[in-house]
Amino acid sequence: MVSKTVESLGDYLREQRTESKLSLRQLAEQTGVSNPYLSQIERGLRKPSAEVLQQIAKALRISADQLYVRAGILSAEDVTSDSVERAVLADPALTERQKQSLLDVYSSFLALNEARHAGTDSA
Repeated sequence: MVSKTVESLGDYLREQRTESKLSLRQLAEQTGVSNPYLSQIERGLRKPSAEVLQQIAKALRISADQLYVRAGILSAEDVTSDSVERAVLADPALTERQKQSLLDVYSSFLALNEARHAGTDSA
């Protein structure tokens, strides 16, 4: 018995693939995952591993985290708690130095806001 989560994951992946104007064969070539296996995932017959989902997300240029949530690997709370950091780290258009700079700025803003908040609480 296949769970409803897997079926909705398959439907979502098929929708994303067709919106990306990719055939199943093209997606298989880009991900290194076999065409029959991808077809089974889309039809809800197989539950892919996190590694396969990562490859599919990269090929479709969508969030791997959202696929993990749809597949039941992560909860929505897990994704939102550090989504900014994950987004920066996952962005292939940024160099490692740029990623670290963005994360440093983001952390400094969070610390500043926390200090301001703590200052208003003690006043």
